[in-house]
Amino acid sequence: MTDQPHFQLYIDGAFCEGAGGRVMTSQNPATGEDWASFACADAADVDRAVVAARRALGDPDWRGMSQTQRGKLLYRLAELIERDADELGRIETTDSGKLLAETAGQTRYVGDYYRYYAGLADKIEGAVLPIDKPDMHVFTRREPIGIVAAIVPWNAQMFLTATKLGPALAAGCAVILKAAEVAPAPLLAFARLIHEAGFPPGVVSVITGDAEHCAIPLTRHPDIDRIAFTGGPDTARHVVRNSAENFAVTSLELGGKSPVLVFEDADLDGAANGLIAGNFGASGQSCVAGSRGLVQRTVLKDLIARIMEKAGGIVMGDPLEPSTHVGPLCTAAQIERIEEVLATARGQGAVVHLGGARDPRAGNYMPPTLVECTDPETETLKVEMFGPVMSLLPFDTEEEAIALANDTPFGLGSGVFTQNLARAHRVSARLKAGICWVNTYRAVSPIAPFGGYGKSGYGREAGIDAIHDYTRTKTTWISTSDAPMANPFVMR
Repeated sequence: MTDQPHFQLYIDGAFCEGAGGRVMTSQNPATGEDWASFACADAADVDRAVVAARRALGDPDWRGMSQTQRGKLLYRLAELIERDADELGRIETTDSGKLLAETAGQTRYVGDYYRYYAGLADKIEGAVLPIDKPDMHVFTRREPIGIVAAIVPWNAQMFLTATKLGPALAAGCAVILKAAEVAPAPLLAFARLIHEAGFPPGVVSVITGDAEHCAIPLTRHPDIDRIAFTGGPDTARHVVRNSAENFAVTSLELGGKSPVLVFEDADLDGAANGLIAGNFGASGQSCVAGSRGLVQRTVLKDLIARIMEKAGGIVMGDPLEPSTHVGPLCTAAQIERIEEVLATARGQGAVVHLGGARDPRAGNYMPPTLVECTDPETETLKVEMFGPVMSLLPFDTEEEAIALANDTPFGLGSGVFTQNLARAHRVSARLKAGICWVNTYRAVSPIAPFGGYGKSGYGREAGIDAIHDYTRTKTTWISTSDAPMANPFVMR
C-alpha cells in the first residue's frame, strides 16, 4: 500500500532515516496486515545520538537553562500531549491492538506525570552539612547524571516513557529514548511533540531497531551514564551485562506473576471486578497482571460464578470501536505461547471454564480465559503469558495464602481483597512485592513509586524520589579560614 504512514527516527533535533537505510513494517494486530513502516537505527545512528546528547549537556542552551525553565518546557510538553492524545492513542491502538479508550485515556493522563516532574524541576536541592571540622563550609548539590538510555516496551509505552523521560529531563539530563521494534509508531510520533515543545537539539533523541543494530550498541556505548529499562528478564540480563562496559547506573522494571488474594470476607463483586481488571484489562498485556488469583476455598465457586457472569458481557473486537472491551494481542506469537501453556495446564488437571482457544477471526484475538487450578505447580500459575488468562487456586488459611503468594521468583504487583482492616495491613506487609493494592487493582499515579522485588527488577519509577535517580551528588568543601592550608607533613 502506497498510502501507509512512514515514521522516521528523531536524532539531534531532526527527523531522519537510519544510516544503514533499513526499514521495517508494523502489523495491525486487529487485521494481521501491514499498516506502517518505520526507519531502523544502527550503531552509527546510536553514536550520532550519543554525540548530540553529550554536546547538549555542555551547551548553554540546556546546561545554562534554569531549573524553572526546564520545568516550563515539561509543562509545555504536557499540554501538547493532551492536545494530541486522541491522535497518539489511535496510532498506538493501530500499532499494538490496545483499546483506543485505554491508549487515548492513558496518553492524556501521562500529561500529569510531566506536570508532576515539571513542578519538581526547581526543587532539586542540596544541603549544607554540619561538618565536624573547624573553619569548613561543606555543602552538596545534585547534578544531572548525564546521558540516559531509556528503553521502553510496546505495551504501555507513553506511560513507561513518562516515568523515565519526565524525571530525567527535570534533572537536566539528555535522553536517548529507544522504542521497541514491535509497535514503535507511537513513540516515533511522540518525537514530533518533543520537537514542537522546544527542547534544544540533542536533549532528546527517539530511535528504534533490533537488538544487534540498536539496543546492544546503545546499552554498551561508553558515554551512556544511566540505563532505565522496562521489559523482560531475559533481555534485562543482556542489558546488565552490557552495562559492565560503561558502568552505567541501571534500573530494571521487569515482568511479574502477581498474586491477588481473595478472602472469604471480601466483597466478592468487587473482587471479581478486580480480577477481571487485573487479567482482562489491556487484554492481559500488563506487567502487573493479577494472573494468580488465590481464593479462599469457601468462596471459590461463588467467585467463579460471578466472574463468568461478568465475563459473559465482555465484547471482544475492533480496538478502535468504543463498544469493545477486549482487543487483539499485539503479536501472534503471544497466542501460540498461551495455547502451549494451556495445553500443559490441562494435562496437570486444570479446568478451563471460559475461553481457552484462539478466536478464528482475522487478527491476533484470544478471548478472556478462566482456569481453575488445584495444584500450585500448574503451568498457568507459573508462567507470565501476557494475555487474558486468569488462573484461580484455592487456599484455606491466611498463612497458606501468604506462602502461595510469595512462592514465585517475581515480585512486582499484588492484591488483597478483604473487609478486615487488620488483615489488610497484616497481609500486605508480608507480601514480597513492590506494589500492593487492597480492594482495588492497577491504580497508578505520578505521586506513587512502583517497581519490583526479585526477578521483577530493581529501582523505582514515579514518585518524588525518582528524580534523584537521575542526579549525582557532588560534595564541595570550602575552607573559611584566612590562614593558608597547613603543611600536610607537619603533624599537630
